[in-house]
Amino acid sequence: MLKAVILSAGQGKRMKPYTNTYQKSMISVHGKPLLEYIINGLIQAGFKDFIIVVGYLKEQIINYFQGGNKWGINIEYIEQTEINGTGGALLLCDDLIKESHFFLTWGDILVSYHVYNEVVTTFKKEKPNYIMVTNYTDDPYKGAIVNCEGKYCIEVTEKPPKGKFRSKLNNCGIFILSEAIFTVLKNLKPSIRGEIELTEAINFGISKQQWKVRVIKMAKNQFRGDFGDINEYEHLKKNTDWLKEL
Repeated sequence: MLKAVILSAGQGKRMKPYTNTYQKSMISVHGKPLLEYIINGLIQAGFKDFIIVVGYLKEQIINYFQGGNKWGINIEYIEQTEINGTGGALLLCDDLIKESHFFLTWGDILVSYHVYNEVVTTFKKEKPNYIMVTNYTDDPYKGAIVNCEGKYCIEVTEKPPKGKFRSKLNNCGIFILSEAIFTVLKNLKPSIRGEIELTEAINFGISKQQWKVRVIKMAKNQFRGDFGDINEYEHLKKNTDWLKEL
């Protein structure tokens, strides 16, 4: 089974004041930290080996999960001391990944466990080099808009202008990637935001190296919790209906 990489290093500025005292992925909701929900979902999908990229308040994650024995898994940690984007965080994992492919997810995004299973099933059945999960949104200006032709991504645009794109597909933050991504990331210049963007690496691969990026489109009403958004967190904290969708 592939290794699962979870990015959980950020400070979570949009989640203040909670993140003044908690690592964003360790904020509790209905009795568990968010990160535990993510890990439990990935365990159900068959993952046993994890890499967690830590940074801000890293001790909270490491002390809670330790080596993963309580969950019957193996967890490795690597620290991101310079917060320089999703691509920068992922590059730190290069030496820890020996397989040709790996799974990746953001540490502040939770989806129905069915999605994790669908990603694994699609990878085993179709054997694509790249998989990207998208979720439906009215306007993906806060995230990254994904343009597709059939089942494949042709372009992904980070933080697009509000109301300027027709596509309603947002980069959900869940992938299977080939080890070739590391070579592209190493040669990628920082974006305008000063970050090494994973989405730019994917665009480069599509346009310059003929990568075929298989898209799994979540349904419009399928659960996706963005725990990097304080308003959404407050909503999810007040109700429990979404727990049935895990």
